[in-house]
Amino acid sequence: MKEKIGAVVFDIDGTLYPDLPFYIRVLFYTLRNLRFFLHFSKVRKMLHKVAPLANFFEYQARLLASSMHISVDRARSMIDVLVYRGLKPYFKHVKPYPNVQETFRELKEAGLKIGILSDLPPEQKGDIWGLAKYCDVILGSEQIGALKPSKFPFGVVAMTLDVPMDKILYVGNSIKSDIKGAKNAGMYAAYKLPFWRAILHLPLKEADISFSSYRQLKNIVLN
Repeated sequence: MKEKIGAVVFDIDGTLYPDLPFYIRVLFYTLRNLRFFLHFSKVRKMLHKVAPLANFFEYQARLLASSMHISVDRARSMIDVLVYRGLKPYFKHVKPYPNVQETFRELKEAGLKIGILSDLPPEQKGDIWGLAKYCDVILGSEQIGALKPSKFPFGVVAMTLDVPMDKILYVGNSIKSDIKGAKNAGMYAAYKLPFWRAILHLPLKEADISFSSYRQLKNIVLN
């Protein structure tokens, strides 16, 4: 596939690391703040459907304020404290999938540009388990103004990489946000198979590549 593309762009959450161990780790934290996270989840579902926003964070705070019947300032503070800063320490204990760094390194050595595009702030993950050094661009869709599956963040990452949309492979684990989002934007899409699909050998028909391990993804892309 290498001859067809000039860049590979990755999602982070659930794509570069298994999300189940992370969910288990944050379970009690989430339960302690259950009311907030229920409302925040509802707000994020709404935000996945809106057009690009000039001030994403302000609109998000206003939606949460309306949902929880609190002030906008209070909503803004809760999002910062409980999500952006509150979840950050938990990522220190997260381990990426096997062979992720090897895959990034060899794709880079093969001459491909590497990017990251995530709906949650990439900076929550520090140097993203040593992967940041291989990246030509690292973007959060919130800062761009629209969450996936909007075409807008995909377009911004393509423009920043200076690679045409149809020469980019986007790698993700969400069918709606990552795979359909990337395909609708005109990119190739690689789907990180969940455990049950991998066991049953059920590739995703909407994806150009379905893979169960990063070594497998690397071999498909470079061959």
